[in-house]
Amino acid sequence: MQSLQPKFSHIYIEKKAYGYPISDTILAKYSNSSIIEIDQYKGFFNRSRQDFQSQKQSMNLILAKKPPPFLYPVSDMVQGNQLPGFFYTTPMLNCLYNCDYCFLQGMYPSGNIVIFVNQNDLQESITKQIAQNEISELLTTISVSYNTDLLAMEHLIPLTKSWIEFASRKKNLNIEVRTKSSNFKMIGTLNPNENVILSWTVSPEEICKSYEHLAAPISKRVKAIQSALDNGWKVRLCIDPIMKIDNWENIYTDFLSFLFQNVDGKKIFDLTLGTFRMNKDYFNRIRKRNPKSDIYFSEFSVEHNTIALPHKTRKYMIEKLKKELCKYIDSEKILIWE
Repeated sequence: MQSLQPKFSHIYIEKKAYGYPISDTILAKYSNSSIIEIDQYKGFFNRSRQDFQSQKQSMNLILAKKPPPFLYPVSDMVQGNQLPGFFYTTPMLNCLYNCDYCFLQGMYPSGNIVIFVNQNDLQESITKQIAQNEISELLTTISVSYNTDLLAMEHLIPLTKSWIEFASRKKNLNIEVRTKSSNFKMIGTLNPNENVILSWTVSPEEICKSYEHLAAPISKRVKAIQSALDNGWKVRLCIDPIMKIDNWENIYTDFLSFLFQNVDGKKIFDLTLGTFRMNKDYFNRIRKRNPKSDIYFSEFSVEHNTIALPHKTRKYMIEKLKKELCKYIDSEKILIWE
């Protein structure tokens, strides 16, 4: 279940992060929390021998001023990564949720959340990138929630709103906001923007209950998705990762029937489809940290430093679900990672 406002017993703040509007807002909301001043967030966030899972059960918040760089090329595990103008930025590090299959559990040593207070610096960097791309007539595409879930934190600080408003002032820019939240109402008063794609990860209830800890129930996500569509937003659905669990074929077939009984497939902008895969180092790190999860002890292959299901298995799964999806949406709207 989602909490309207996360409870952070401790707020760690860099000395140079004071005086920013984000800092002022959060410190005012958490006036009863312990406020601890630190010199720089990396020394605290990147400490060795932290217990990621214990920290996720009682997360603390870190307020920091992000140093450059502000833009990064997207991973080759993301659909569309071959686009020359596709980057991600990091308004926050880490996520309020605790999904077993998430690469963040292997990417970061800490389960705590970092919010960067100098969002304007990130946005100025994007403005410069847009100008550079325009010389080559390239569209700039930015994922603003690649390694977090902004919408899940919208009750605390309206960063999703800020990024949507930023995108509305720019030409030749697309931004993607990916989420497992049902918090659409927090941005529901904004006018839909052609530059913005609201991207929801959706999974069968069996997957949500087993692996997507703390995320919004799928029934609430689906209601949020239809609300966004009704309000005229571009919506991307992400059935990714597809998990190879017992009886997965029937489970996903039933799920797609439920999904498109409640979501108008004709209004969907597009849909991404992909099986579980992960950087090898992240995978091995998570397997040590979370030995109770059955995900990391299944049959996988290693391809170019990526852990994935065997090629034959994932090809069958993708073809099976794509065939089923074509009952509900046009095939050209389906983007596939293989």
